[in-house]
Amino acid sequence: MRLLVTGGAGFMGSNFVHYIYASRPDAEILVYDKFTYAGRIENLKELDTSRVKIVKGDILDQEEFTETIKAFQPDYVVHFAAETHVDRSIKDPSTFIDVNVKGVYTILEALRRHDGPKLIHISTDEVYGDISGEPVTEEAPFKPSSPYSASKASGDLLCQAYWRTYSLPVRIVRPSNNYGPRQFPEKLIPKTILRALNNLPIPVYGDGSQERDWLYVEDFSRGVETIILRGRDGEAYNLPGLNPKTNLQVIRDILTLLDKPHSLITFVPDRPGHDKRYAMRGDKILNLGWKPQTPWIDGLRKTIEWYKANEWWWRPLLGDEFFAKDTPWGGTR
Repeated sequence: MRLLVTGGAGFMGSNFVHYIYASRPDAEILVYDKFTYAGRIENLKELDTSRVKIVKGDILDQEEFTETIKAFQPDYVVHFAAETHVDRSIKDPSTFIDVNVKGVYTILEALRRHDGPKLIHISTDEVYGDISGEPVTEEAPFKPSSPYSASKASGDLLCQAYWRTYSLPVRIVRPSNNYGPRQFPEKLIPKTILRALNNLPIPVYGDGSQERDWLYVEDFSRGVETIILRGRDGEAYNLPGLNPKTNLQVIRDILTLLDKPHSLITFVPDRPGHDKRYAMRGDKILNLGWKPQTPWIDGLRKTIEWYKANEWWWRPLLGDEFFAKDTPWGGTR
């Protein structure tokens, strides 16, 4: 199996590469990454370069990407490359439109003109927007609330259109919130861990009652592998973590595991347009034989231990404004 993994140096992409590298010794992998702030070569340093090739490239460069496909001849393009942080999308939506919409179009066009590879498009549960009732299926309408989720919904719609119009083989993966090693410290869990380790205040947006469903990144990677092996072209698959927690619960659990005082919690103004709750059903992927296997506290403990053991990885990142500021989308704190 030959996999071209866009964004394979980012958090989810690199964890997927590590997972496939360990679980499928016959797999040949090419990582295609622009190496922006969250795509780090350090995330791939433990891998044997005879099995994992690394190419620095931009998905917006259609000619370059097409030439890479022709040279590598992948069976699957697993598309992770994206801008993913909601706070950054609120501060500057333009990059999100370029990468998450135009980038998907570039990839689809390259694949349409080079018959062969199937596309596994990594999306998000945020395309469904705020969920007030029962968890939603893949047939639920899109109701994105932020520039980030709107850009991801646009990418999904392009994938569906290319399947319908050109019969381009594509499968869409919509996971719930991932957590685990190698996540850039702008996101809730690593930001909380690292601020707590450094005895810094932990900002909580609003009252902290926003609910997310948490999926350990290794379980997510196994889910993507399941969709590659047993999924159907033209289908979307929800990957729920089945671990719903409020943001405040998450922060309190981290502080408890680190034996840090809960007095570090600091309530700050809420993010504009902040969704209250995400919740998905996962019947389709469960019917393929996948289910999350990592209990919440076990995954959280493993994540904390990774950050404690890898200060060399995160220490240079603490100056990033989306780690250092309480309201980085434009607030003054």
